[in-house]
Amino acid sequence: RSQTGVLIYLNSSPISWFSKAQNTVESSTFGSEFIALRICVEMIEALRNKLRMFGIPIEGPANVFCDNKSVVTNSTVPTSTLKKKHNSSAYHRVREAVASGILRIAKVKTDENLADILTKPLGSTKLRTMVQKILW
Repeated sequence: RSQTGVLIYLNSSPISWFSKAQNTVESSTFGSEFIALRICVEMIEALRNKLRMFGIPIEGPANVFCDNKSVVTNSTVPTSTLKKKHNSSAYHRVREAVASGILRIAKVKTDENLADILTKPLGSTKLRTMVQKILW
């Protein structure tokens, strides 16, 4: 089973994190990344809603960084089609959020994906480097 890891920053400060084994078993990283992206969308929408209730105005979309190029392409390019029907609910949920301007998805290099600290066993040097980037 894949592990979902999400770090949420507000004004360049980490405010929330999430790490959990996914409920479903996927045969490819594409499906796992889309499920993680759907969870991220739900967390971002909940945070935006909470901030609005506190009277804090929200301007523009949230930036989401993903290290899987095909997931970024399928979620941002309107002409892309989904070939795996069992991922359709996560796919449509993410596409709806992108189309409504709630979030903007970009590719990040796998070596620079800070959420890996929550999902993968890392060596001490790599772990220290990642923690310094999060806390700096």
